[in-house]
Amino acid sequence: MTAILGRGTCGAHLTLLFTVEDASADPVEQGSLGTGICVEDGIEAIARGQAGEPRLSIRFIDDVGDTRLYQQVLDLLCEEVEAAKSMQWELAVRMHLPISQGFGMSAAGAVAAACAFQRALGLPHEESLRRAFSIAHRVERANSTGLGDVAALAAGGIERRIAPGAPYSGTQLARGPGIAQGWSEATPVVLAWRENPGRHTSEYIDHPDWKRLISEAGSAQMSSLSAGGWDSSRWQDLIDSAQTFSRDSRLIDDASRGILVEAGTNAAERAGLAGRVSVLLCMLGESIVIVPNSLDSAPQSFDSLISELEKEGLLAKATKVGPLS
Repeated sequence: MTAILGRGTCGAHLTLLFTVEDASADPVEQGSLGTGICVEDGIEAIARGQAGEPRLSIRFIDDVGDTRLYQQVLDLLCEEVEAAKSMQWELAVRMHLPISQGFGMSAAGAVAAACAFQRALGLPHEESLRRAFSIAHRVERANSTGLGDVAALAAGGIERRIAPGAPYSGTQLARGPGIAQGWSEATPVVLAWRENPGRHTSEYIDHPDWKRLISEAGSAQMSSLSAGGWDSSRWQDLIDSAQTFSRDSRLIDDASRGILVEAGTNAAERAGLAGRVSVLLCMLGESIVIVPNSLDSAPQSFDSLISELEKEGLLAKATKVGPLS
């Protein structure tokens, strides 16, 4: 019996500041305003299918993940693509970053898997990509694992979300209510995180007090970040707003995130990078991203910084800002 194969990949997304926009009963219209960074490293999924009794077998390579998420992706795909229904599917998932650490890995995994299934079926690239973003957004909202990660990934690079909602929606996969813009110069960055998973995103975005604090702080920053063009000239604006948001939302004071930022700052100083980099929180994990202050003079190597972060008891990885989608 002939088997079909498809591969999908998606980089991670680091939210730097955001609002909670979930008043609508329609998940397609829910989302967030905000800004963040899409990075190259994320998730790779390989789907193998053959005709038979419908089922899905999932294998995680080098890590563990949420099998329910990938089943939800396939269930939604089967509602829209008839050919996906009568298949025995196997899905292999390789994660290059940890889950539950503010890297948008559930969104990345949903996009990668949806692309893998569709490419195995031979569906056109643009159609598959739009449907993958549409499915991933709905899965994210069903699980309260994210608000704007999928819209951000649909833009790519250094992104800003200026209207909440799914990037694509409906049977025709027309552009949805969510609007995001991105730019990229493949800037090198370093991610660092605590070994243990952080709190679930839903503990913040579904909590009325946190929702208010986050949205007020995010709206204040987006009032200026939403205005004007969006390109590399806004880099310092982004850094300043991310740092202000972390303080005003009080997220830096929760889960010892302030200690995490301090550890990153100390490591950067010992690595000889004081004044050359900024340490920013990734929302809503227990993680940080260390970025160059100047796009024109980014450090050529972060090896010493990673070594110093490990001395602080953190896990770390160098990556780059991803391309536009």
